Amino acid sequence: MHLRILILALLTLSTTVSYGCSDTTADNPVKDTIPVSHVLWDSLLHRHVKADGFVDYKGFIRDSAEFKQYLMLLSAANPDTDHWTWEEKMVFWINAYNAFTVKLVVDAYPVASIKDIKRGIAFVNSVWDIKFIQIGGKKYDLNNIEHGILRSKFKDARIHAAINCASYSCPKLRDEAYTADKLDAQLTDAMRGFVNDPLRNRVSAKKAEISEIFKWFRGDFVRDAGSIREYLNRYADEKLDSNGRISHLNYDWRLNEAK
Repeated sequence: MHLRILILALLTLSTTVSYGCSDTTADNPVKDTIPVSHVLWDSLLHRHVKADGFVDYKGFIRDSAEFKQYLMLLSAANPDTDHWTWEEKMVFWINAYNAFTVKLVVDAYPVASIKDIKRGIAFVNSVWDIKFIQIGGKKYDLNNIEHGILRSKFKDARIHAAINCASYSCPKLRDEAYTADKLDAQLTDAMRGFVNDPLRNRVSAKKAEISEIFKWFRGDFVRDAGSIREYLNRYADEKLDSNGRISHLNYDWRLNEAK
């Protein structure tokens, strides 16, 4: 255990040194060229996300110092740089969305649902409109990251199975960090797991009872596959017939907390 912590600390120190200065001019190009290490996030996820995808938020609270270190790395980064690959940028924003979602819950804990966390004008501002995220000198809310960056710039509907909204009906939070070298396989695995998860989707030859995510973001799935039916059949273990009925399950916004 002590050796693991020492290794993580050294890795974090190395990355922190790279991002420690605010000057991103030619005199200090390192900040722009070296992508963020997600090793701390990976370690936290391994410890505090169960096999079923539910989250031990108390564990994140216990490891708050390590969690804060990772969030500081995200905040100090400059993902707009031209020096990062497409995969490195996409990985950064997926991990950032998930990590800052966990932060929201941890800061408000205990809470029955993420939707109970509100600031601003009642019935107007939601938890996804809270601008509490600082990255590269800019302020973001979760909607900015999901809709303004991930959906609009990367245009891959598998994103909807990769980001987690801390709720019972959400796709599972992965128990490992997304990484550039494994991104395509991780995204495919996440969507396949989501489509075939009977808690969130029930697809058979005759009918499909599916998550409201497929209704809310229908355009993304149709763009990628031509129709919701075809998208489901890319990933479903049992394919939906051409005349199979499609309906939507009610979304359960209870907190995805491990029991």
